[in-house]
Amino acid sequence: MSLWQEAVIDRIEAETPRIASVFLKADIARHIAGQHLDVRLTAPDGYEAQRAYSIASAPGEALVELIIERLDDGEVSPYFHEVAQAGDTIEARGPLGGHFIWRAEDGGPLLLLAGGSGIAPLMAMVRDWARGGGPTPLLLVYSARTWEELAFRDELLQLEAGHPAFRFIAAVTRGPKQRAGDSGRRIDAASLRQMLADWRHLPRHVYVCGSNRFVEGVTRGLPDASLPAGIIRTERYGGAD
Repeated sequence: MSLWQEAVIDRIEAETPRIASVFLKADIARHIAGQHLDVRLTAPDGYEAQRAYSIASAPGEALVELIIERLDDGEVSPYFHEVAQAGDTIEARGPLGGHFIWRAEDGGPLLLLAGGSGIAPLMAMVRDWARGGGPTPLLLVYSARTWEELAFRDELLQLEAGHPAFRFIAAVTRGPKQRAGDSGRRIDAASLRQMLADWRHLPRHVYVCGSNRFVEGVTRGLPDASLPAGIIRTERYGGAD
């Protein structure tokens, strides 16, 4: 197990009304896309709260980027949204995790399915893939309630415009879709079949990340879309901070 060490907040940037990117200066080993850090906060009275956050930055970046969704009844996320400032020090350990990872040599085609803040580890994969500049096809399907709640939206749109092997589909569940190729419904077996038919690639690897409800709903639909269980990896969070 990695040892706890100090990490300094370099800056905090709003991604959506409820999600913030927290950039850390941390002396940790180079991570693999899909891994996470444990973060620990200690109150003046000695009370400790610890949470795991997936790394959104590409491996090898100077700063480690975490995205943190504000949960109103949470112990940790309100600190990053209301209290934390550049220069503050927290504790972190990692990188951790060896199942939900992707390296360039793993190849593709890649199908990534994200719900809400579950975009974090998949964004690390997208950025690592883009940096390689190879021809491996990648389809990212990202579900959020509204267009405004899609973290990294502009970066993803820019990448799609400049890279013919990358396709980005936004699945907006509580608002109008903004583009002809997007979806205005939850991801299910029927929508997955249509997306894969339009994409015209057979995935070699499938990664699904989001809330328990999101992951369970998507994975139920994957076999009906003719995707075998052996190629599917999932990571989920319970919705509690």
